[in-house]
Amino acid sequence: MAKQDQQWTTVIRPKEKLLSVDFKEIWQYRDLLTLFVKRNIITQYKQTVLGPLWYVIQPLMTTVMYMVVFGGIAKISTDGLPQPLFYLAGICFWQYFSDCLTKTSNTFVANASIFGKVYFPRLITPLSDAVSNLVRFGIQFALFLSVYAYYQLFTDVQIHTNWYALLIPVLVVMLAGLALGFGILFSSMTTKYRDLQLLLSFFVSLWMYATPVIYPLSTITNPKLMLVMQLNPLTGIIEFFKYGMLGVGCHEWWMLGYSFAFMIVLLSIGIVVFNKVQRSFMDTV
Repeated sequence: MAKQDQQWTTVIRPKEKLLSVDFKEIWQYRDLLTLFVKRNIITQYKQTVLGPLWYVIQPLMTTVMYMVVFGGIAKISTDGLPQPLFYLAGICFWQYFSDCLTKTSNTFVANASIFGKVYFPRLITPLSDAVSNLVRFGIQFALFLSVYAYYQLFTDVQIHTNWYALLIPVLVVMLAGLALGFGILFSSMTTKYRDLQLLLSFFVSLWMYATPVIYPLSTITNPKLMLVMQLNPLTGIIEFFKYGMLGVGCHEWWMLGYSFAFMIVLLSIGIVVFNKVQRSFMDTV
C-alpha cells in the first residue's frame, strides 16, 4: 500500500500549549463520555436496596436535621421562609457542587488503570462526573419544586418568584465550572500528594458553613465578615438562585460577575496544571 493511500483513524500529537483544549477531539469521543456517564449513574447505587431513591432520601434527611439543629435549636433565620423550602434550596445547589468537586478531584488516581492502557482525552473523565451528577441534581431540584408547589398551592405563605429564576441554567453551569476547576486542580496535585484528598474532604465540609446554605446572607451584620462571604464564589450563585425562586437573598450583579470571572480564571489554571500533569502522571501514580 502506498504511503499516500494510508488513512489513519487516530492521530496523536503533542500539545503545544498548556492551555489548549481540543474540543473537536472531545466531541469525537462523545460516545465514550456517554458511556462513562451511564457507568457513574449505574454503579453508584447498583447494589443498594433503594437505589436512586437515595437521591431523594438524602436531601430529605439532611433537611430534617437542619430544621432540628439550625432552625429549632440555634434559631437561625430563614428570611421568613418555611424552613424545608429554604434549606432544600441551598442543599440541592450545594450538593451538586460538592459531589462534582469530590469526584473530579480523584480523576487521575481512580482512573490510573484505564489511562495507562488506552488513549482518550483525559478531560472526558471529569466531564462525565459533572454530567452524571446532573441526574442527581435534577431529581433533587424536582423535589425542591414539589415542596415549592405545595407551599404555593396549599398554604398562605407568600413566595415572590421573579425573572431571575430564568438564570438557573447559567447558575448550574457556573457551579459545574467551579467544581471542575477546583476538582482537576486537586486531582493534578493528588498524583504526588495523596493526603490532599483527605484535606479536601475536610475543606469541603467547612466550606459549606462559609456559604449561605443554611442561613441567609442578610444575617451577616459585620462588614468585614460580609466582604469575606461575598468573596466566596459560591455565595453569589446560591443567593441569586434563592432570590429568583424565593424572592429573598442578595442579588447584586457584581457578585455574580465576580463568580463568573473566578470560574474562568480557575478553569484556566486547572486546565494548565491538568495538561501538564497528564503527560507524566503514570510515573507517580
